[in-house]
Amino acid sequence: MRHSRIAVKVLDGEEPVFYDPVYHGRTLKVFGMDDYPVRFLSYVIGEYRKLGYSAVVFDTTGEVEGDFDEVIEVRDGASLGLDPIKLYKAGYFDPYTAVTIVQTLYGLDRSLTDRLYVDVLLGKVSSVPEAVKRNEKYSEVILESYTPLDEALYSGEPPKLEGSVRVNLGETRSITLVGIAFLTLAAAFEKRRETVVGLVDGAVLGYTTAGSAAMPLLTRPLKRRVTVVASQYVLDSLLNIAGPTLLLYHDPDVQSLVYETSGVPPGPTRKFVGKKAGTLITRSPESVDVLHGGLPEGVLR
Repeated sequence: MRHSRIAVKVLDGEEPVFYDPVYHGRTLKVFGMDDYPVRFLSYVIGEYRKLGYSAVVFDTTGEVEGDFDEVIEVRDGASLGLDPIKLYKAGYFDPYTAVTIVQTLYGLDRSLTDRLYVDVLLGKVSSVPEAVKRNEKYSEVILESYTPLDEALYSGEPPKLEGSVRVNLGETRSITLVGIAFLTLAAAFEKRRETVVGLVDGAVLGYTTAGSAAMPLLTRPLKRRVTVVASQYVLDSLLNIAGPTLLLYHDPDVQSLVYETSGVPPGPTRKFVGKKAGTLITRSPESVDVLHGGLPEGVLR
């Protein structure tokens, strides 16, 4: 079978199994129990780094391995400069994207969003904390859910988002902060090319309203970008993301659910996936293909 330049081996066997974003889809979903998903994600990130891709990883486990140019440690009360308005001023996205992020985070209606947008354009507001202090109607709405943790996250200078970046979300206990950081940085990385994006745990990242808004930014098909969503949790929201599925060791009923949702008919094709094995399920308009194999040495420990 032909492969593109960005195909990587995901399973061993008499005939190695390759994941090819060009022919299979730009987002690979990986499901497994315990640390299987994060181990596999670390392996795939390494394989794409060998191909010259940069890496952007959102890590709620704190366990992703690899060398990164920048590591952003998200902790409760830490000053990180992850303010969407500051990031707009730093050139990472346009002003309306920045204001839309604030709208999503704090529930602004359309008229208040437009008012904030005008104030940002006019230079009256240069950060979210400044918007809070403006004594405008949008300030009141933001304050309803604004916390000292938000204030700390926004304070300071924005980080440099160059080269390969790992966002460690495993040190915060606030799922709200996870959502804020994920949405803000997802928007900053949305259009980056020649990049592999890793999302683990995908279910945790997409748990909040902000997180669910961020997920499509990084999983929609984009040329010269590959996204790997890894999770212990087999949720409909993840299963419904377009792209192939790699099934690792998990409970039998969970494996059955993945096969069923992926359209694999009952029968010998639905093999039980053991601890050192995996199954790649790909779909096309004509067929559903199921390929079995062993885990690469880079995943086994």
